[in-house]
Amino acid sequence: MRLFSARCAGVTNACLHKSLRKTRINNTIPLMENELSRLLINVLFVLALVLGWQTVCADEHSDPYLEQARAILKKAPLVDGHNDLPMVIRDEVDGNVEGHDISVPASHDTDIPRLRAGGVGTQFWSVYVPSSLPPLQAVRQQLEQIDIALRLIRLYPDDLVLATTVAGIEQARKEGKIASLIGIEGGHTIVNSLGVLRAYYELGTRYMTLTHYHSNDWADSATDDARHDGLSGFGKEVIREMNRLGMMIDLSHVSPKTMNDVLDVTEAPVIFSHSSAQALTSHKRNVPDDVLKRVTGNDGVVMVTFIPDFVSEERKQWAEELEPITRDLTTEAEWNAAAEEYKKTHGEPPVGTLSQVADHIEYVARVAGYDHVGIGGDFYGQSGDDLVKGLEDVSRYPYLVAELLRRGWSEENLARLTRNNLLRVFGQVEKVAGRLQAQRPPSLMQFEDRAKGP
Repeated sequence: MRLFSARCAGVTNACLHKSLRKTRINNTIPLMENELSRLLINVLFVLALVLGWQTVCADEHSDPYLEQARAILKKAPLVDGHNDLPMVIRDEVDGNVEGHDISVPASHDTDIPRLRAGGVGTQFWSVYVPSSLPPLQAVRQQLEQIDIALRLIRLYPDDLVLATTVAGIEQARKEGKIASLIGIEGGHTIVNSLGVLRAYYELGTRYMTLTHYHSNDWADSATDDARHDGLSGFGKEVIREMNRLGMMIDLSHVSPKTMNDVLDVTEAPVIFSHSSAQALTSHKRNVPDDVLKRVTGNDGVVMVTFIPDFVSEERKQWAEELEPITRDLTTEAEWNAAAEEYKKTHGEPPVGTLSQVADHIEYVARVAGYDHVGIGGDFYGQSGDDLVKGLEDVSRYPYLVAELLRRGWSEENLARLTRNNLLRVFGQVEKVAGRLQAQRPPSLMQFEDRAKGP
């Protein structure tokens, strides 16, 4: 029964539930004159599905590495650094959280049954806003995205709970819930205001990615022209205020010069919420070796992502001419249309693989250390060639852990990868914030004061 194996692997009861949901009798069995015969055929059809589902699950349970991986994730539930479900809800159903049921298996890559099956204990929900938007529209959409994330979390109180501290994450685990945190993807949405930054913190934001595709007024992006040779003077004040607040600094998307400027200024560890190793895949968004080594000294963490362009060099080369076409688009529909048009002249894209993701994790661990690597899947509601083969949805994290077990990773190092490293970093960020709040008040600097200064 291959029909259900890709989506249902490891979902146990949810797998069967989804299989039965897909077998709508009225849609699959032709009308028959004899009602008894029709009922018998329906029963046999469902029975075949059940037996097929049992075969799939039996095959999985025969893999000792997979069983061990699931046991590890029970002890050290995964902290995933980046998931764009709020964006999916905004784009697909105009932000109608209440009408977008994730309590049952969904058509995209993220829902509660598969989060549970994947061993996810903590999820950072990204509240992404395109960096091509004008300032007023960007801040409005950012607030709307935060609203979507908060409503999403509150709609499923038996499974999700808002967490804003390490203690909150640990309490969620005790209660058997998935700790849910908010991460802003793109510092352009603070519209050059430290007051807006503080307001986002009060709404629950616990990390901010400093840039997205475009450089902003105070920090340079990896995928745009440099405007400041890294951070501007105001950008450095943003870093200092994030340290004082206790908001984690996310260096995914920023240029190497910005990465180094931040590491020169910050008093707290940094994160990369969804980046991979540039030495293996030469994408501008990935982390170069010299920065990986500095992350060790900073005691930060690089959370390896699953986007094919970032883990497959062949895929990255295929997509090079697509990036400038899509960088100014503002919706997934526009992006998908552009990608389909691109395929007409460039052919179908190469796929990324689970093995390549494992290669990136091992590389970061080798260069930065086992204490400085994590996972940031960056699932964003896509399918097909936009997903890594073997990591098609959030239920598949155990398969990645199983692959690392096959490569000789210890349970202790896997617990660091899945959970402990990010919690250590977050805890240190909280301690730095406590110290700085006792030393200085909120910064009143205006963007115009030091827009270009040191």
